[in-house]
Amino acid sequence: MTEVLLTVGTRKGLFIGRRRAGTWGFDGPHFAAESVYAVAVDRRGPVPRLLVGAVSSHWGPSVFRSDDLGATWTEPPRPAVAFPKDTGASLERVWQLHPAGSAAPEVVYAGTEPAALFRSEDRGETFELVRALWEHPTRDKWVPGGGGEGLHTIITDPRDANALTVAVSTAGVFRSTDGGAHWEPSNKGVSAVFLPDPNPEFGQCVHKIAQDAVDLDRLYLQNHWGVFRSDDGGGSWTAIGAGLPSDFGFPVAAHPHRADTAYVFPLNADSDRVPAERRCRVFRTGDAGASWEPLTAGLPDSAHYGTVLRDALCTDDADPAGIYFGNRNGEVYASADDGDSWRLLLSHLPDVLCVRAAVLT
Repeated sequence: MTEVLLTVGTRKGLFIGRRRAGTWGFDGPHFAAESVYAVAVDRRGPVPRLLVGAVSSHWGPSVFRSDDLGATWTEPPRPAVAFPKDTGASLERVWQLHPAGSAAPEVVYAGTEPAALFRSEDRGETFELVRALWEHPTRDKWVPGGGGEGLHTIITDPRDANALTVAVSTAGVFRSTDGGAHWEPSNKGVSAVFLPDPNPEFGQCVHKIAQDAVDLDRLYLQNHWGVFRSDDGGGSWTAIGAGLPSDFGFPVAAHPHRADTAYVFPLNADSDRVPAERRCRVFRTGDAGASWEPLTAGLPDSAHYGTVLRDALCTDDADPAGIYFGNRNGEVYASADDGDSWRLLLSHLPDVLCVRAAVLT
């Protein structure tokens, strides 16, 4: 019987759910009163490891780890993620925690605010700043987005441990082919409608990127206005937002097994950040963005105002796939059939900031 783990990071703590024999049970909050922006489930070791990036209003940001699915937590005596003194920077939060692929079984990356990439070689116990990105010649022209200057997306190529793609709000997409020693902007075709030049080399407000499950050179990108697809690993991008009620939104997720299949949650506008047309709908493409279909079975059909943030939509790797999203109303919805139907799992939580799910057995 498949057992699934679901982690829900909120403005006031982490909630952990496990589905056994079709029934969900949740506990929490862990890290009560702390904002949990990032969670990773690392299944590469002998036991699954949970990594959590949390921010305390009193103690500041930290990275915690658990090797018993949240029964106990370890915080290092020294901060796991910290800027070297010579940078003059101070960590505000960890936006992303990303275990690298099986070719690099001990490597975990962290994306932070201020926008930086950190690398761990001990499964998230200690991290070092990736200097080449921090010192990139374009950095002095990066501008914080409305939510801050955060490195919020990290993608590692399963075929090549040295191939990295990151996204920064609002600097855009950057790629490295040599393990982070060198970086190039990769935003050709991604618009920046809020700038005098709408097609700059960098400066786009990219909200999230997801990698196709089958064609690993295919990426899906949700922008601040615009949904895009790349068929060459981010070298160039094509708009695929036609057919959506709005191409503004924050999250994008790819199906874990099915080619050409991705999910978005459109919002009305940057000036009206509620579900498009006030309707709670996930949209799915099965043809790499040529068309989109609304997924509504089991979701509220009355006026709805629950915004879904960039890391609050995810998939597990079950078959059929589980799809999950949480919103700023404190609701968490789940589908166990690729998104065809939904059920409410949790309600009345604090703002949901991130969700992560994984099959345990």
